[in-house]
Amino acid sequence: MPESSSTILARLRQGKVRFVRVVWCDNGNMIRGKAIHLDALSRQLEAGGSAAVGLSAAQQAIPVVADAVAPGSGLGPVGEVWLMPDWETLQILPYAPGQARVMGQMVQNDQPWPWCSRQFLGRMVQRAIDRGLTVKAAFEPEFYLLQRQGDAIVPADTTPFAATLAMDRHQEVVMAIADALSAQGLAVEQYYPESGPGQQEISVRYSDALAAADQHVIYRETVKAIAHQHGLIASFVPKLFEAHAGSGCHLHLSLWQGDRNLIPDGLGGLSQTAQSFTAGLLHHLPALMAITTPSPNSYRRLRPQCWSGAYAVWGMDNREAALRVPSNFSSPSPTHLELKTVDGAANPYLALGGAIAAGLDGMAQGYSLPEPVQCDPGTLSEQERGDRGIARLPSSLTESLAALDRDAVLLEALGEPLAKTYRAVRQAELAAMDGMTLAAEVELLLERY
Repeated sequence: MPESSSTILARLRQGKVRFVRVVWCDNGNMIRGKAIHLDALSRQLEAGGSAAVGLSAAQQAIPVVADAVAPGSGLGPVGEVWLMPDWETLQILPYAPGQARVMGQMVQNDQPWPWCSRQFLGRMVQRAIDRGLTVKAAFEPEFYLLQRQGDAIVPADTTPFAATLAMDRHQEVVMAIADALSAQGLAVEQYYPESGPGQQEISVRYSDALAAADQHVIYRETVKAIAHQHGLIASFVPKLFEAHAGSGCHLHLSLWQGDRNLIPDGLGGLSQTAQSFTAGLLHHLPALMAITTPSPNSYRRLRPQCWSGAYAVWGMDNREAALRVPSNFSSPSPTHLELKTVDGAANPYLALGGAIAAGLDGMAQGYSLPEPVQCDPGTLSEQERGDRGIARLPSSLTESLAALDRDAVLLEALGEPLAKTYRAVRQAELAAMDGMTLAAEVELLLERY
């Protein structure tokens, strides 16, 4: 049950909060917020108001590359929407004394606004519920810790994968991140230095789908803020260095009915439900990538034999497969699916909502899952891949956007207004970044993702 206004205000006063940030994630995957001072919030809540903040409708048409409305977005200078706090998400910020955060949802004329990505995910969650399913999820982000050396941005260390020396060097900042995540209700599970120099991975436990997307926003905000406090830059840009590993943000998914996980078949494989859901993801993946890997920079990471998932295949414990089914230590059967073609340029609400829509379509259509690929597809000849029906996934945002244009299921799920604006934002980013070198992309995106 939502807290009462008096309980919310008492909690904020006890925490000595002066500003409450109302946060949203836009179509360019920028995390943005407007902050309400506690005095103003008190007046609104005590008068029975909803404590909303006004926002230009055009804000959802802003690409990551510039504060300018994307041409052809369907949004412009006229129009106001209201960012309504979801008070169930209220957290006092452990890294920003005197401030709190709450997730916002967009409404207009007291109705849900079709351009709101958080409400899009809510609709997809409801579609799953209508089929008797609860979707649980977790994002698994990788990020780099960087430092400035004169005019250059360099990795904060030069250690290899899982080096304990890197753990020692970054002990202070990693502990601070983990403590802050825990203080905000995220269950931290594992940490290790990733394969790139300065690259890190701190994983958190799965949750219901909407909470999982909220958690990812909290995660990004927390990591970047605490890195800054330690004199470092944390970046989730998919590809920072040509010679070093890219950063993914793998999406882990499971399907439930009550307390029963529907992924395993009990015999070491996938249930029929999980097979159809996975087949739907594979079927729609070329178009889905316009949402889950939505930057031109994303496709610098998505290359064969880079463990990023460049081919439309699935496999058991195959880290070259776009869809990996991880084995489970304590059971003969798997417990979840891992979609690898997701990265830090993706809006988590759109990415997860799109994945749910794709999987549910696989169930509705009764799609059959092809045989698993238990090798590196990049080592096969073109003839072998052709014989086995192994297709290369889009190698550019232009290709994945074209696939999205042809995907009636994902377009219907997004709804015409959101789909139109989303595509316009991506096209504006494509135009702005056309012909850019990797160095120029990094300079532009470094602290935006």
